[in-house]
Amino acid sequence: MVFQHFNLWGHMTVLENITMAPRRVLGVSKKDAEDRARRYLEKVGLPARVAEQFPAFLSGGQQQRVAIARALAMEPEVLLFDEPTSALDPELVGEVLKVIQGLAEEGRTMIMVTHEMSFARKVSSQLLFLHQGRVEEQGGAGILDNPRSERLQQFLSNGLK
Repeated sequence: MVFQHFNLWGHMTVLENITMAPRRVLGVSKKDAEDRARRYLEKVGLPARVAEQFPAFLSGGQQQRVAIARALAMEPEVLLFDEPTSALDPELVGEVLKVIQGLAEEGRTMIMVTHEMSFARKVSSQLLFLHQGRVEEQGGAGILDNPRSERLQQFLSNGLK
């Protein structure tokens, strides 16, 4: 799961952040976990030198991409994203969305909570609009163009199309 505030451990390097769970939970060797971490750092567009840095020295966009690499290092069947761009400066949102779009294009199964409606429209195969913990409306991207529920109409009228 990738959280909106990254949840990286500040006292650990990027490499240590990414390798901890595969080593402790999956029993992956240190070498294999580090190889996996470096592969996923490259996949999310971060240079190799980032592996030895501490999270505090990275931008918000870089930290979020490290969080994505950390999730990928567990090699999950489904990736969960909780508002992955909401804690970022607007200028950094694009770099994170580009990574997520690349994962979608690979055919990865992802569940994402987002207010980035244009992005959701572009990359999703299925959309669910939730209101007060219940599915208010669901379908393809067309539900954003022709919402049936009054609540989704209100939501989209607030400029979130």
